Amino acid sequence: MLKVTPYLELDSEAKHLIDHTSGKTIGLTFSESAILTYLLSTPDVICGKEVLLEQGWPDRVVAATSLTQCISTLRKKLEPYPEVQLKTIARRGYQVHVSARPDTKVSQVKDSDSIETARWHVSLVVKVAGVLMLLLVIGIGWFNSDHYSVIEETSQWHADKHIPLNIGGTLASARLIYPDGVNELQSDMWQKHIAPETNLVDGVDKFNAFALTDGSHYSFAACPYGEQGTCPGEHLINITAIDLKPASLNMSQFIPLTDKMESRIRYNRILIPNNQVYEPDPLADDDVTPQLIEHNYHGDVYFPVANELLVRADLSISLVFEGDSTGKFYSSTCITDEDCLTTPIKYKVRGQFKLYQQTINDMSVDVFKVIVSQKDLIKPDTVSSSAMHFYREIRKHNIRDEELYYYRIYKDDKTAVWIVPLMGSIVAWTKYERVEL
Repeated sequence: MLKVTPYLELDSEAKHLIDHTSGKTIGLTFSESAILTYLLSTPDVICGKEVLLEQGWPDRVVAATSLTQCISTLRKKLEPYPEVQLKTIARRGYQVHVSARPDTKVSQVKDSDSIETARWHVSLVVKVAGVLMLLLVIGIGWFNSDHYSVIEETSQWHADKHIPLNIGGTLASARLIYPDGVNELQSDMWQKHIAPETNLVDGVDKFNAFALTDGSHYSFAACPYGEQGTCPGEHLINITAIDLKPASLNMSQFIPLTDKMESRIRYNRILIPNNQVYEPDPLADDDVTPQLIEHNYHGDVYFPVANELLVRADLSISLVFEGDSTGKFYSSTCITDEDCLTTPIKYKVRGQFKLYQQTINDMSVDVFKVIVSQKDLIKPDTVSSSAMHFYREIRKHNIRDEELYYYRIYKDDKTAVWIVPLMGSIVAWTKYERVEL
């Protein structure tokens, strides 16, 4: 028997909880009993999802949704006992915390005669207990709310540094975004992948840029200024390094190569099925409200690796608002290499989003929390050695991720900059298009 509280015990062999105040038992499945036993044996310790999957389904391979459903069912069975808190720790795992309970409940178990002696202060105890219980419920609700998870997720990021960045012979300052615990923030972690002797590009006189690292990837997104000193949405440059070895990217060749690669067929132009197109009545007024508005963001991200083919990710994000801050989310990524040796690796995500306004240091950001409802990873017929890393990484995230966070850290009338959860986190400058359907 494992004592959970003074009146609640877990019988892991019989696989049930015993409530000694009412004498009733609460049945548990094997997985529920094993996971709860493990969490209670390490109270207040954050247990990773992989460890809990091994505990609940030993010698079996199951989807991460099995653990999510098991935790959800356990919470329902533990609802009568609010002092037993089964917490979700975003991106890390789960944790059990057992708080104190008013001692009138304990006295009922230990000695029923003591209730008479304690009756004079029961009213006060009940009131205090009621207030504490209300605060506990509010606290549990807050710590398990989407808003709290967004705050916790956003708080890991920082944007308090700038690094110098030389693109095409022009030097500018890029705002650096990085998470907790990452120490490699020197500018050469980004600059060393561009060969200095070939870093010459005509027409890039000024540019605005953001740099980002998640500890594994080093990416930057840049937009050459237009005539009015704003981003016109042309010749956007998105480069992500996946290897610490310098890629020796030849920028004078890179720009025309990207023009060639981007002139190929785009797979991600419009994501939403065009089955709701409004056909106007020729006799009606021209001013017709569209049935559907898609906010589409599109960008091309390049991944240079030394002595490998240049890999391109054709990235698209689409939002369809159903309220002020909620709606449908669509994302699609198509990966190819410069010689078309890799047949497209296509990865699609669909779900519901909720939008939150947050800040990273003094930078205002829009956080889109996406609850994933569907993911499709289309296995290519051929994958070059240059692109195999991407297929493996995307496949790993395709199996694991159930909720995703997309950060829009900059926007204007024509463009937006996103932190995208692709193989970790990368930054991409995208073109914006409003599509009326």
